[in-house]
Amino acid sequence: MEIFRQITANNINLKEYPFGKELAMEAYLLENEDILILDKQNFNDVTVLDAEIAIKAGRKNGDGRIDILTKYGGEYLGIVEIKLNEINESTLNQLQDYLDQKEQILRLGTFWTEDIEPKWVGLMVGTSISTDLQEKIRNGYDYKGIPIAGMIIRRFRSDENEIFVVSDTIFSFKYSSKDYSKFVFNGKEFNKGRLVNEVIKHYVELNPQITYSALKNAFPDRIQGSFGVFDKTANAEDIYKRWGHKRHYIEPQELIKLNDETISTCTQWNPKNIADFIKRANELGLNIEIK
Repeated sequence: MEIFRQITANNINLKEYPFGKELAMEAYLLENEDILILDKQNFNDVTVLDAEIAIKAGRKNGDGRIDILTKYGGEYLGIVEIKLNEINESTLNQLQDYLDQKEQILRLGTFWTEDIEPKWVGLMVGTSISTDLQEKIRNGYDYKGIPIAGMIIRRFRSDENEIFVVSDTIFSFKYSSKDYSKFVFNGKEFNKGRLVNEVIKHYVELNPQITYSALKNAFPDRIQGSFGVFDKTANAEDIYKRWGHKRHYIEPQELIKLNDETISTCTQWNPKNIADFIKRANELGLNIEIK
């Protein structure tokens, strides 16, 4: 049976425009990494680290190749398995084979430079999902303690040849108090990275004449670790250009203007260093609540 699907949005007629190959879908995800955000808490600061990573004995029947390796903040590494059509139990088995090779992946490159061991997450991406797999993920499925997510991605084209991509993420992560995933500051709820950005922004508003060096004294680099709580935006942009990976918030609305510099706060936070940041912020009279 053929299914003819049309979508109309704001009087724009859209027709299905499927990806011709898995590599085309992969290329789209590499160029639009924010689609790989899984939720608004621990998994919303995403960076693509590499693609097409060869893994020896990565499958039970031989070698394998990881489609995409991602990083979520300073806490998680993610393996993304892409299918041109349906994702199902077979896809899940393949992803789990790759997750069993975590240690091999870490030896293949400098994917992880944090002071703590990485946590892991698995993501399957396809144009549809089997009923059984969807139900399993919605119930909070994990593999050996590793959370698993699914994503449906579909592409459409308008009569004017404009391209639209629609994605639906299925993910039910069982947060615990150890995750330090939700924080309340000034009556609003934030995740780790966004909390730091908001707190530093607020502190600067309270101290409008503060300089870069004075803010460094208030929030020293050791709180975060290798990248510091914040850096000059010029340095943050240079890191992005050299590495191809964002380590700071560098969008215009995310920047913070000091008396003598413009800065960008770091996105790389985990339970250990965010606890240190909160301790310091509270010492300075800023009230942060952990939910």
